[in-house]
Amino acid sequence: MTAAIKFGYKASAEQFGPRDLLEYGVLAEECGFDSVFTSDHLQPWRHDGGHAPFALSYLAALGARTERVIIGTSVLTPTFRYHPGIVAQAFATLGCLFPDRVVLGLGTGESMNEVPLGVTWPDGKERFARFREAVRLIKQLWTEERVSFEGEYYRTENATIYDRPDTPVPIYLAGSGPAATKYAGRMGDGYITTSGKAPELYTDTLLPAVRDGAQAAGREAGELDLMIEVKVSFDHDLDAAMDATRFWGALGLSAEQKVGVEDPIEMQRLADALTTEQTARRFIVSTDPDEHVKRIQAYLDLGFTHLVFHAPGPDQARFLKLYGEEILPRLRAL
Repeated sequence: MTAAIKFGYKASAEQFGPRDLLEYGVLAEECGFDSVFTSDHLQPWRHDGGHAPFALSYLAALGARTERVIIGTSVLTPTFRYHPGIVAQAFATLGCLFPDRVVLGLGTGESMNEVPLGVTWPDGKERFARFREAVRLIKQLWTEERVSFEGEYYRTENATIYDRPDTPVPIYLAGSGPAATKYAGRMGDGYITTSGKAPELYTDTLLPAVRDGAQAAGREAGELDLMIEVKVSFDHDLDAAMDATRFWGALGLSAEQKVGVEDPIEMQRLADALTTEQTARRFIVSTDPDEHVKRIQAYLDLGFTHLVFHAPGPDQARFLKLYGEEILPRLRAL
């Protein structure tokens, strides 16, 4: 393992209100995590007990309360709720406030966050086209003084981002299929994906696509930060570790089950119909630290360089302290 490997904490905005989430982010730094990434949702995955604090306000508060952790979104969608120019301005400001600590993580989005605001949700081809255009515009606004942009979906006229850091904020691009992943390798400073899928998806599809994209841009895949959200439920009590996954039962639904579902009440109904064994299948569930680390190591062996841990339980302070004491030292000692 090299010094480049980082271990982060996923501050789950869908599960906790802003005050609790802020304290968990601060505690993550105290417990030795290297980064804190938060989701950007308008609607949570479930109605009862769900939350959806505004990610940009949260990051500003978190940056002011911490000193060293990298902070960012995993992920924000810059194509519907936000104009790409507003995203460029917001993250340029965060970059000025917290130099070399901010990451802009972007993805093509989910209908449940956009449809409630009256957006007509387009097909995947249009979403990807909007996404590519938005990334191009954000980069242009960060590197040019007056930007007149004529795209298919977005336009600017002599737009200027006046306050921006000396070094542009790194952009990490999310992808779960070959096209988006290859694009991340070509245009991103980092790549974001999630754990719990079939191993061959990573070895045969996603990581080769990152390499192909990087090579198309004339660089090596090793120049990118390869980030993966690792879903973990670690507790000394196995029943508690298993039961904790039920709040995130939606992760156990198939893509076909979730398609077209924009209402948290309906998503909750579908998720609650699953068994605990089904809700736990996307998580590394364990009680033994050594066995837990061995299962996590599989993602390091694949070549991921930034592991962000998403724990499902209600007692996040307990998780952070357990991980800081029992898991992070073992990972760093590999």
